[in-house]
Formats: sequence, C-alpha cells, structure tokens
Amino acid sequence: MPRWLQNHLDKEKACDVVLQTPYGITRTSFVALHPDWKYGNKNKLVRANAQHYRVQADETNTSIGEAIRQWFGIRKNQDFERIDVDPTIHPDGHFILIPTALTMRDAKRRQTLEKVNSPLSFHHDYQSRFWKRQIEACRKASADGLSWAGAQIKRVVTDHRNADTQNVREADLLRTAGALSVLGVDLSLYLVKGYDCPKSQFSFSGYPTYPCPVEIKKL
Repeated sequence: MPRWLQNHLDKEKACDVVLQTPYGITRTSFVALHPDWKYGNKNKLVRANAQHYRVQADETNTSIGEAIRQWFGIRKNQDFERIDVDPTIHPDGHFILIPTALTMRDAKRRQTLEKVNSPLSFHHDYQSRFWKRQIEACRKASADGLSWAGAQIKRVVTDHRNADTQNVREADLLRTAGALSVLGVDLSLYLVKGYDCPKSQFSFSGYPTYPCPVEIKKL
C-alpha cells in the first residue's frame, strides 16, 4: 500500500473502496482499514491489531480479488498469483482501486488490464474502444440485429434533424430503447424527477451487468 494512502488511513482510520471496472467505477462494500482498527458489531469501528493496512472483506466474505475476477470476466478455474493495482483517493474521501494487471498461477505472462477513458461514451466527438468492441461483438453475434438497431437509431436521428426541435421533447429519444437493448443497453422506467432512467443497465462483451443511471438529453 503506498505511503500516501497509509497517511490517509492514519488520519481517517477507514475509507470506503470504489472499484474500477471495464464499464467505469462501481461502489463496493469493501473498506480500506488502518492496522489498529476494524469494523465490529453494528458496523462500528473498534480497536484491532492487524499488523498491516488492508482491505476488509465485505459481509459476504467475498475477497476483493474475487470481485475483480467477476468484473473482469476471469475464469474461475484460474488462481491469482498477483494483482497489480493503481490506487487513488477521490476528493469525496473514498479510495478508488484500479486493477492494472493480473498474473495467474502457472501462467507464462502477466495480463495487462486496459483502462479505457470514458468507457460508456459514444458520440460524434469520442467513441470509446469499449463501445467499439461491443458493437463488433454484436455484429458477430447477429449482423441482421445490428443492422436493424442501426436503422432504428438512424430513423430517430433523421426525424430530429427534420423537425422543429423546439417542439420535440427529450423523451422522444426513448424510441431508440429497443435498438439500444440489442446493443446491450437496457433503459429503465422514465421518471420526471432525478435521473431520467435511474435503474438502467449495461451488459457488454460477456462482462457482468453494470447498473448505471441514464440521463436523456436532446442536443
């Protein structure tokens, strides 16, 4: 654990752990702890004598390594020998754990984990590699399905270009929901307060489903 993180835990005793996944960050129930402290009954910090800084397992006793295995789609019959991470502290106080490489037991090479910038962004200025790989996977799975999805999205885009956009509500973009589901994006119920589709989910390239609220915006 880097010295600056130890210094942070010397002051704070504990901090929540947020895990970087292929989709982006996700909250966890893991906690980074100072050696002199642990969580006891009723989730209260109590004195400990752990002898080392550590990430405490969550209430299901799942290790942080197994959480990384799940999010990065690592086969269960492969045992970890080493996990390289790049930790950072968010201004809000939580600890972001970014896995960067894996070494499996009996493996000849270390596996580098690519960190994609803005992995869920796909627009005229930037198309993430994560999205591009997902589209290619959809094409291989069903070229006809991908073609249909593209035609549906194009139809809505064409309508918006030809209409008086001042009279078009952003919710009209939900007409693309069926096409987006083919691409791995399931939009949830559209609400009038808070996030538009707060319980939406992304399911890309065989990775676990990633819950992420979606805000619908008309340009």
